Amino acid sequence: MRGKTPGKLFDLRELSHRVVVFRDRASAGKVLAGMLEAYRDSKALILAIPAGGVAVAAVMAKELNLPIDVAVVSKITLPWNSEAGYGAVAFDGTVVLNEELLSRLHLSPQEIHEGVRKTKQKVTRRNNLLRGDRPFPDLNRPVILVDDGLASGFTLRVAIKAIQRAGNKQTLVAVPTAHHESLEMILDEVEAVYCPNVRGGSSFAVADAYEYWRDIEEQEVAKILSEFNLPPKGEKSS
Repeated sequence: MRGKTPGKLFDLRELSHRVVVFRDRASAGKVLAGMLEAYRDSKALILAIPAGGVAVAAVMAKELNLPIDVAVVSKITLPWNSEAGYGAVAFDGTVVLNEELLSRLHLSPQEIHEGVRKTKQKVTRRNNLLRGDRPFPDLNRPVILVDDGLASGFTLRVAIKAIQRAGNKQTLVAVPTAHHESLEMILDEVEAVYCPNVRGGSSFAVADAYEYWRDIEEQEVAKILSEFNLPPKGEKSS
């Protein structure tokens, strides 16, 4: 493990600036677990960003014997492109907009308002599905925020803001792959970032780090979480 910025960013030299370095999300989770070995059997909590981040985080939680939960966030997508976003909304209503991008998109205030409104509805629905009536876990401990990759970084940034607003003071980020510019945007906001596959270039896709890549459905996320005995909607843990 190597820190590019001492005490902040940790990557793996042998995996940096390469593509197709992980078989799938599970193998990426094992690599990250190795980098975070110091947190094995600790008081740390793993918070996964659905959907793809849960598949990575579940392996980490099993390997490190740590509890897991989810931090539901979603990007605010363009009216004409459901894959591209100009911001994100978190489970607590926190909104972060990419003001630089918006200045070039020429969206009307009404279009932006509608995009935020629809995204808040999506986050509420997904949060109800995956967390139900469970109270949010205690965040007065190290929290390892996990996603399956970091492209623009806005989804992760809104998750960081939300958990820190909820009281977390020791935030760590663990992502298998990321663009170096996006990592630099969050370094000052967290205690440390663990990312084995740091890449650059004008064209970046999270999927390029994986041999096998597919979308993960919400029901599959719910099934993964059920393996950790997280109760479904409307049920209380005993």
